[in-house]
Amino acid sequence: MLCTVRTAALAGIDAITVALEADVARQGMPAFTLVGLPDGAVREAKERVFAALKNCGFRMPPARITVNLAPADVRKEGSGYDLPLAVGLLGGAEVVPAETAARFFFAGELSLTGELRPVTGVLPLAVRAKADGAAGIIVPRANAREAAVVEGLAVYGAATLAEVVDHLSGERPLPSVRTDVESLWRERETFHVDFAEVKGQEHAKRAIEIAASGGHNLLFSGPPGSGKTMLAARVPTVLPPLGFDEALEVTKIYSVAGMLPEDRALLVTRPFRAPHHTISDAGLIGGGAVPRPGEVSLAHRGVLFLDELPEFKKPVLEVLRQPLEGGSVTISRAAVALSYPADFMLVAAMNPCPCGFLTDERHACTCTPQAVARYRARLSGPLLDRIDLHVEVPAVPYEDLRGVRPGTASADIRGRVLHVRRIQADRYAGEPIRLNAELSGKLLDQHCALGQPESAFLEKAVRSLALSARAYTRILRLARTIADLAGEDRLAVQHLAEAINYRSMDRGGLV
Repeated sequence: MLCTVRTAALAGIDAITVALEADVARQGMPAFTLVGLPDGAVREAKERVFAALKNCGFRMPPARITVNLAPADVRKEGSGYDLPLAVGLLGGAEVVPAETAARFFFAGELSLTGELRPVTGVLPLAVRAKADGAAGIIVPRANAREAAVVEGLAVYGAATLAEVVDHLSGERPLPSVRTDVESLWRERETFHVDFAEVKGQEHAKRAIEIAASGGHNLLFSGPPGSGKTMLAARVPTVLPPLGFDEALEVTKIYSVAGMLPEDRALLVTRPFRAPHHTISDAGLIGGGAVPRPGEVSLAHRGVLFLDELPEFKKPVLEVLRQPLEGGSVTISRAAVALSYPADFMLVAAMNPCPCGFLTDERHACTCTPQAVARYRARLSGPLLDRIDLHVEVPAVPYEDLRGVRPGTASADIRGRVLHVRRIQADRYAGEPIRLNAELSGKLLDQHCALGQPESAFLEKAVRSLALSARAYTRILRLARTIADLAGEDRLAVQHLAEAINYRSMDRGGLV
């Protein structure tokens, strides 16, 4: 008998429906054939599944078994095909009703005892199941809350294969699982750090406010202990809260990467990723023998913080160029090309020189000019062009450290950021962009129009500083955000001047 059940294969952070067709023919010599481009883990499913069936008390009759995973030209990877294979075989052997099994999606790894173990990528599979109009999805109990984030889909969590069979046979139906999204949503505002804890550094806080308002990238430079890392860690506290669609997108990435916390069915706060400078390009961008999301994708809709920026390997930094411009990464392999989203805000930090004290009046710098030049040369011009704000963070004076007045609170900064984000949402309604940092082409000309004084001022700056075309564009984008914070519709000289002031690397500053 032929039984068809549905599961899914991952393509990036999305899922493609896979029909598992199991034909159990009792004529001919007993054999088992699995086709449909399975990888090693899927081919090994046969051994796990037959042992699980035996140990759960299900006896497969001697038969010629052919299993096809369609579409046959999509590679099938991972252990999540164990459960659909077991159900397909039982349906083909008429142990469970084949027509009932065909209405559900399945995913899960089987132990030899029939216990169901969690797998990665269940959330994209649940999204696909709903889109295909499935009656429900049956997954390991540990994955059930994750799948239940998808509204309008019946989700059933099972602990063993026997429970799945009882559910499909109608003997002991499984209870449907619910995830209280509203209670998770209330946790969006919970932060354990605040800008009020940062003493001094008002200039850096102003730069963070501009960067968060327009979605700009940011580079801090200053001596050790000046607060660069402390400032960066608080950037998420002033960013707008995630919307549901954004949260679902972020959660799908972590689900595919196998990094979704067990107690978090939905990630409701913007991610903050801070990889060590020894990371490889595959770790940062993604890839590997079995492609998986890298740090730039794990930081999607959030912040990627690169501390000690010049200490990263130069090839690793150079691969950042494409995601910084396009908001996604494409990983190509011989058999497949996968795309992962990577729309993040880059916050980087560096010392002004190898010893760190070039700009610190309290300590003598021991670096030679040649050493400083080599240190700066680790950051290429094209990469620096893609970082909108270059901000010097000086050592904090003692009087600021002992000051009794609290610094500007995150809530105050966030209120202004949200106001500017609303301005941009209205301005770019119906356009393919959301933020000032994405302005280009005719939209840049339209929303960053300059009068004669402003044009003359910017022309002089571009010529005297030998700015690139990309730097020119980013100055206009920054000025647009600065004008929005000031409540001005048109760009003025003071907005351009402040924007140029944040291009210190172009002026030979910071180091």
